[in-house]
Amino acid sequence: MLRELVELESPTGDTGELRERMAAELQALGAAVAPDGEHLRADFPGDGGPLLLLGHIDTVWPRGTLATMPWRVDDGRAHGPGSYDMKGGLVVMLEAIRTARADRPLRVVLTADEEIGSPTARGTLERAAAGAAAALVCEPPTSRGHLKTARKGLGRFTLRVSGRAAHAAEAERGISAIEELARLTLRLHALNDPTCGVSLNVGVISGGTRENVVAAEATALIDIRVPTIDERERIDRILRELSAEAAGATIDVGGGWTRPPLERSAGAAVLFERAREHGRALGLELREAAVAGGSDGNLVGALGVPVLDGLGAEGGGAHAAREHVLVESLAVRSELLARILRDPGL
Repeated sequence: MLRELVELESPTGDTGELRERMAAELQALGAAVAPDGEHLRADFPGDGGPLLLLGHIDTVWPRGTLATMPWRVDDGRAHGPGSYDMKGGLVVMLEAIRTARADRPLRVVLTADEEIGSPTARGTLERAAAGAAAALVCEPPTSRGHLKTARKGLGRFTLRVSGRAAHAAEAERGISAIEELARLTLRLHALNDPTCGVSLNVGVISGGTRENVVAAEATALIDIRVPTIDERERIDRILRELSAEAAGATIDVGGGWTRPPLERSAGAAVLFERAREHGRALGLELREAAVAGGSDGNLVGALGVPVLDGLGAEGGGAHAAREHVLVESLAVRSELLARILRDPGL
């Protein structure tokens, strides 16, 4: 199954084949399947509060990647684009549903644009989250196999600086947007604070027209990650209050927050404790972790639903050529999730 899913290439924006395959698999397991735009929802009947299972069908790899990164199994590792993030998790989800035979209702949502922040999936997720007792996210666990009860919130911002062009021989007549942006970059990077979990990266800069022209425009693309809503609001105020040091230069901040922080909740703690007990019965010593990357769990958690993340397959190399799944983890992680789905205490 994992090989078949990996070989159905599904870059963001081109996920139709994989969506159809997953719809067929879920329908064969007894679900009522309903495409929602590019996304997929499947509902299994039962009694009690529904459990929401989350995953995504898109990958970061463009179509044709299989030509240079073909499927292969080597030394217990299954390699291929999207194998770890997160087609291994889709296999875990399907097998868990098949073996759990849960009596309670299950809702499955597979989004098609998670890798770019799920901009079109939010309505789908919001509707599916209504009334859910908990959300179980089949993204990969940590590198050590642990589960995730907290994730940072993410923001993508564009900083545009406007100055005034002039001949480089008469630089005093101009206002260099590049010089202003250089100062701003240092100011922004000073906001990095490992003690409170805030990270900020000016990842791309551009500007100017020629080396002998004082740059009238310059732009920076910024990635920001915050652990809490309070930190998000603090950083947001700083961004909105940025002012230029050079007289006559102006600053415009665009973009915004793509995912809210997933803060550890009391409900998530209960979910983790139940998962840890089931894990011990399977020989797993699970711990809970807070991680910097986001998932659709961030969006559902912001709606007040308890979230347990990292229930997919073990492996490594997400978004890299060494991406792989540990084959032996597929069975045990499927059984872990199946036991959680059968747990009457959730």
